[in-house]
Amino acid sequence: ELLRHGSAYVLYALMDAVVDRYFPVLDAISTELEGVEERIFAKQTERASIEALYSIKQKLMTLRHATEPLLEAMNRLHGGRVPQLCASLQDYFRDVSDHLVRLNQSIDSLRDMVTTAISVSLSLITLQENKVTKRLAAYAALVAVPTLIAGIYGMNFEHMPEIQWEHGYPVALLSMAFIDGYLFYRFRKAKWL
Repeated sequence: ELLRHGSAYVLYALMDAVVDRYFPVLDAISTELEGVEERIFAKQTERASIEALYSIKQKLMTLRHATEPLLEAMNRLHGGRVPQLCASLQDYFRDVSDHLVRLNQSIDSLRDMVTTAISVSLSLITLQENKVTKRLAAYAALVAVPTLIAGIYGMNFEHMPEIQWEHGYPVALLSMAFIDGYLFYRFRKAKWL
């Protein structure tokens, strides 16, 4: 009898030790995730951050695959039809099972945080690209106006009244400068430049 209870206790102690060793692993992954999140919000959203997030997600999946079968086994040892060998230690096995449930919930929570961090990182990259696109569009508009005016005057039509006019050239240059100045002001106000 003592031998039977002793082996059940050894099983419990072994399972408890295995489960307890997963918590520091989960803490290390959580710390790693916090570091990546800090880099993301420090405007260091680059490919390395997204790769680090995917690496964390893979670690969490590996941890989940390691703990899920243990949870099923623990549920059998503390509930329902329990083998005679383990009947007297049901409460102990329930404790290990509770630890596993908490561990799996923490893994799921961290996986959700990783998914959110990936989404935020991609959104920040998109916002950065939008700023660059706006800036390029603004510069293109600033170059396009003088090009348009110079292109019209460069067609050398015979019946363009401004060509014969003595002040045509300075007025064309002033028009270009005024329109570009106005566009520059509007783009600055819209924070495109």
